[in-house]
Amino acid sequence: MDDSLSFESFYKGAKKVAHRAMEDHGRGEYDEFALHAGVAIERLAKAVLVSRNPIYIIEVRGNVSTDMLFHMGGHREAKKIRTIGASEAIARLRTLEVLAPDKGLDALIDVRNGVAHTGSGDEAKAFLPTLAETVETMLNDLGGPLDAFWGRWTATARMAVDNRRSEVSRDVQVRIGQARHRYDDRFSDLPDHVQERLKIEQLRLKSFSVGQTRDGLQIGSSERCPACGSAGHVLSVNQGTPENPDFAVVALRCSMCHLQLATRDELVAAGIDVESTDEQVARKATEFFGGLMPSEATLQAMVEQYLNDDFDDLD
Repeated sequence: MDDSLSFESFYKGAKKVAHRAMEDHGRGEYDEFALHAGVAIERLAKAVLVSRNPIYIIEVRGNVSTDMLFHMGGHREAKKIRTIGASEAIARLRTLEVLAPDKGLDALIDVRNGVAHTGSGDEAKAFLPTLAETVETMLNDLGGPLDAFWGRWTATARMAVDNRRSEVSRDVQVRIGQARHRYDDRFSDLPDHVQERLKIEQLRLKSFSVGQTRDGLQIGSSERCPACGSAGHVLSVNQGTPENPDFAVVALRCSMCHLQLATRDELVAAGIDVESTDEQVARKATEFFGGLMPSEATLQAMVEQYLNDDFDDLD
């Protein structure tokens, strides 16, 4: 039988492209993720079918099926190699009761085949649990360990289907795992002591800034990144009044691993003590302004004065 149609070939191909799908998802390339996820599921589905019987991947259509029948048996070379597609492979696994009906899986395969298109990248992003759950189900049928297939992505795959956590918690923990891999990919070639020194220097940064936007006062500060341990940039906004500001941290971005957390709930899910961070920001702000946080109106006047200053005294 053609080696390209062997169990080993389908399994290795599925593993390779599944890892690529995880990398796509981690980079936010969700359309590419959906494509590679669909291919990974198709190849692993064929691996499962071949493990049962190689003839189960033959496309049933006229003389083509007869040629492929003998080809798969190793008795004759088919003029044209033709096997079933993803949808039929999944249908046959459902007939064998390996897979159950799943609208999410059907939608993912439709996107992969170009039958359907997602409205945005965020819609394709939602297929990660479908990929992880479908792969796990097929691996269970094969009797293969999850970590042997997923490698460094095992924790991410497990997290994607952990129903004990809230949707926000699952999403954040998946992104933290992806960010750690991005960090490793960027800096793994550096010696360990250099990486540690880099993190130490990042954490020494005492960046603090106050800005005025149309939404009000915003403060930028630093916080240890929950993914890579470097100094992430956190943004706090005024949730009090213009006269009596009360700042709360609402976002984090790390320039080292590119982790981004966009809400207070996500920060909590990442394990950040937001109340402690709020207190640190308030203390730094008070120190910055000499003991008293100015009102938004005062700060705006300071900005306008700076912008209108002609700096004649510098001549």
